[in-house]
Amino acid sequence: MADKNLVIDVVSDMVCPWCFIGKRRLEEALDLFQAQHPGQEAPLVRWNPFQLNPDLPIEGVSREQYLAEKFGDRAQDVYARVSAVGKEVGIDFRFDLIAQQPNTLLAHSLVAQASDPSIQAVLVEAIFVAYFLQGQDLSKRETLSAIALECGLNSEQIQNALDHEEALGAIQAKDRSARDLGINGVPFYIFNASLGVSGAREASTLVQAMQEALSE
Repeated sequence: MADKNLVIDVVSDMVCPWCFIGKRRLEEALDLFQAQHPGQEAPLVRWNPFQLNPDLPIEGVSREQYLAEKFGDRAQDVYARVSAVGKEVGIDFRFDLIAQQPNTLLAHSLVAQASDPSIQAVLVEAIFVAYFLQGQDLSKRETLSAIALECGLNSEQIQNALDHEEALGAIQAKDRSARDLGINGVPFYIFNASLGVSGAREASTLVQAMQEALSE
């Protein structure tokens, strides 16, 4: 088992609160896994795009309108539950600060530009924080550019992500590929391209999946 490397592909969306919770639980799982396998190389985590709302206009829509259409009178109860689970993993969601529900195509394109997994992880975290803790508008190019610059992307990478049709088309193609695999909700984890786990599962469940993937 020690000779094999573990690759974890995370399929997620930046506007999915369960994906943020899932990221925290994955981080806990990775720490547990390393503690249990001190000689094992750290798993490689790759972030893959999925758009919960691919049909939103690129400039997004008002959060109030979005919630009314998606949840109706249930919105408050839905997000109360999410907030409670968030606190369990150290996330203090500030849904009250979010004014705009963005299309996440551009944000995903930025993440794809980060070929270094460590930079990719930092960027994903920064986008989650900007949206869910600070209420920043991810539909604004200047907001995304500033976040990407702080996380280590250069100006050329940012321009490629935001302006090039080929880069944007690649994200849409990956989104379609995920749906073709039967993925219709996120987060979704794929371990060594063979074992899939759906949902923001507890760390113990993710560690078990890691071990099963390595043993195959």
